[in-house]
Amino acid sequence: MMYLVAFLEGVITFISPCLLPMLPIYVSYLAGGGERSTAKTLKGAFGFVTGFTAVFIALGALAGTIGSLLKEYQTAVNIVSGAVVILFGLSFLGVFKLNFFKGIKWSADREKTGFFASMLFGIVFSVGWTPCVGAFLGSALMMAAQQAHAVEGMLMLLAYSLGLAIPFVLSAVLIDYLKTAFNFIKKNYKVINIICGSFLVLIGILMAIGIPGRFFALIS
Repeated sequence: MMYLVAFLEGVITFISPCLLPMLPIYVSYLAGGGERSTAKTLKGAFGFVTGFTAVFIALGALAGTIGSLLKEYQTAVNIVSGAVVILFGLSFLGVFKLNFFKGIKWSADREKTGFFASMLFGIVFSVGWTPCVGAFLGSALMMAAQQAHAVEGMLMLLAYSLGLAIPFVLSAVLIDYLKTAFNFIKKNYKVINIICGSFLVLIGILMAIGIPGRFFALIS
């Protein structure tokens, strides 16, 4: 269940106000100079998502390891991680603003494209745009910490990364056909933020009272 939540958080990250508007720039870079081809764009897109997935999985392993070290304080971990996610949700709802949720600008050399160059771009993206995607990435990391195991933390962030990667790869190839859908999303960001914020607050409450942990204990 929580892996599905992490996957959905990745999807929501993709349509976030600070990420989706930048998609044409990413696709332009991945396509390289000259006329855009599907094969080149697809290869670049896979390299890009491989880069940020590797970093996010490493962060998941770290979060899971920290959670395992604090396993005897699981109740406190649940409360703190849940409270952090609730704060992220309240920020999305506009109750207050967390100013560090802003990405950094990075100028890429469009002539140096290809799988490995795009993978490097994805690694830089994962670091530079972590503040921008921080609410949902942070929520996924908090859930990873609650698993109290490095492997489960890695799987949690893998699910999150897939949620971000799948729509990115599809959009990179089909961007010319999705402009109407993107414009609709941009026009309704206020509603989307309310839904996203409410989703985070709900997940935070469930994490704080330990429901996910009890659920996994029942099915294991």
